Amino acid sequence: MARLKHIEAFCSYCNKVTKLEIVGEIAIENDSRKWARCKTCKHTMALDVDANIKTSANLDLSAIKIEDCKPYNPASTFEIGDSIYHSDWDDVGKVTGKETTSGGAKAIVVEFEKSGVKKLLEQFQLQ
Repeated sequence: MARLKHIEAFCSYCNKVTKLEIVGEIAIENDSRKWARCKTCKHTMALDVDANIKTSANLDLSAIKIEDCKPYNPASTFEIGDSIYHSDWDDVGKVTGKETTSGGAKAIVVEFEKSGVKKLLEQFQLQ
């Protein structure tokens, strides 16, 4: 089996699924965890690689109903865990993270049922 150098998993400091770099083994017998460093915040953590790879794939998006969702609007505010409906894409999803863009705008990371992971603006006011 090929040796993993990078994985996609949940970073508890960034509070989102992100790319992590495997930086070492844990020197405890029968311990499957590895040391992993977040590529975004640079935090190093002990991670069970087999259990944490692509944790966003564990979301059951097919159970989300449009009527239970908050409609997406760039001017609105969302919380992690909110279900949203994007009318332009006719797609439902769940907010999995929040970020600030390089330009200083606020954004949400959403795992959509059809479209996959997308970053959308939040609290955006047209000038």
